[in-house]
Amino acid sequence: MGLHRDLEFNTLDDGSDPDDWRPRSRLSLVTEPDVDMAVIAEQIGVGDAVPLHRHTIDEVVFYLSGEVEVRVGAESHAVRAGDVMLIPAGVAHSQRNTGGSVAEIRAVFPSARLDVEYLERNPAPGTEGDVPQPPFVIDTRTGEVAPI
Repeated sequence: MGLHRDLEFNTLDDGSDPDDWRPRSRLSLVTEPDVDMAVIAEQIGVGDAVPLHRHTIDEVVFYLSGEVEVRVGAESHAVRAGDVMLIPAGVAHSQRNTGGSVAEIRAVFPSARLDVEYLERNPAPGTEGDVPQPPFVIDTRTGEVAPI
């Protein structure tokens, strides 16, 4: 069990994920060695969007601040601070900051192994013509990335 406070946020503009380049956004991964869960704390910059993607596990997203348009399957929702979105495994989803300030969210996953399949891209500079990378899984406790 561990308390996580004063999270360290990293930028999403270093090209390490060629499918999710967001120059105005920042992310912090919260995990524990002996807990099989992961939390992504995210600050979505004005105009930035999380590209359409899906996971093989459920996801819960808590909206702490800002205005966000969320696409889940065929539905779109305008969400704001205090809202909670439950996203079933296998359902494609994306998020876009539609407000005039940074939107802060927390995404909670019931596994420390987080898989991602991109269906759309926010291409990093120089990768605009590329197709999305194959689905992969990240072990959030070790940082190991592997294809699915």
